[in-house]
Amino acid sequence: MFQKTRLFALLRLGIVCFLLMYAAAACTSGEQPPATPLDSQPAAKVGVVIDAGSEKDRGFNQYTVQGAQQAAEELGLEFMYLASRSTSDYEVNIENLIKAKAHLIITVGFRMGDATSKAAQRNPDISFAIVDTAFFPGSGCPETVENCYSEEGGLANVTSLMFAEDQVAYLAGTLAACMSKTGTIATVAGIEIPPVIRFVTGFESGARAFRPDIKTLHQYIPDFDDTATGKVVGQTFIIDGADVIFGAGGNTGNGGLLAAHEAGLMAIGVDVDQYFSYEEVAPSLLTSAAKNMDIAASRAVRDFAAGSLEGGIRLSTLENGEIGLAPYHDWEDRIPQTCKDAVAAAREAVIADPTIASAET
Repeated sequence: MFQKTRLFALLRLGIVCFLLMYAAAACTSGEQPPATPLDSQPAAKVGVVIDAGSEKDRGFNQYTVQGAQQAAEELGLEFMYLASRSTSDYEVNIENLIKAKAHLIITVGFRMGDATSKAAQRNPDISFAIVDTAFFPGSGCPETVENCYSEEGGLANVTSLMFAEDQVAYLAGTLAACMSKTGTIATVAGIEIPPVIRFVTGFESGARAFRPDIKTLHQYIPDFDDTATGKVVGQTFIIDGADVIFGAGGNTGNGGLLAAHEAGLMAIGVDVDQYFSYEEVAPSLLTSAAKNMDIAASRAVRDFAAGSLEGGIRLSTLENGEIGLAPYHDWEDRIPQTCKDAVAAAREAVIADPTIASAET
């Protein structure tokens, strides 16, 4: 009897010691509940807000959406975009993306600047990128700060995707002046805002640098989605002798391209390689002054996913290769080598001194 009692006591003691040893081992090894697998975590969301009717503008807005969407899908991120019906929708659509838990919100164009800066300041944990709009003290942030893109300025979470439109337009103007037989070229422009003004100024500066006696015409139209008016303006320029039309203003500029095409004349596209985005006029396109918004938007999404998207102004230039003339396509064998050489020389000149593209002579 004594031996059985002693045996049971030893067994109980062994079990207790085993349990104590197991508990101590668990504590010292720092075991934690298994982490949630990465694949099961919710995917980051990317949202884009564009202007009314512009998702099919064959350029600026359409390609921003495409670039952002393609990058998001390749990276396994959720993607959504909202098209505004009026200016009053900008804040509403941005807020809707915030409510949808978007982690990166891309807005497009100067008209969304105010709504974007306000939303970014209210939501410092969300990343924002805006195309064609830069913020400066007194414009997007208080006048008293030195840098809007800082904690003090309130826009440290905003990246402005900007482009040196005058630089690429300078090359387009050089080509237009070289190809013109009448000595008159023209620009059908959209709303008179800084990016469009840079396109017009650069185009005319490049043309005059190559051919001082060239006659340049341009007209700003207060709409980016008025193909009919753009076409009428283009037809008027053609009556005035223009034989090369530069369309710089979304669908409005596209109207000018269409006028040139229907008249059997030459045209130059804008923003993207419009040989592919506006096939109806492709045979008339010498080239396009490409800003490559799709590449800029795609890069912003990829940098965001990699954790390297920084606040501030990101400028695309000829020197960094993020803007440039599109291929000559159907005109490759019809453009004289002297004109191609002139464009190449103009490119080197602008890289050496970017101010020549913006000089109004």
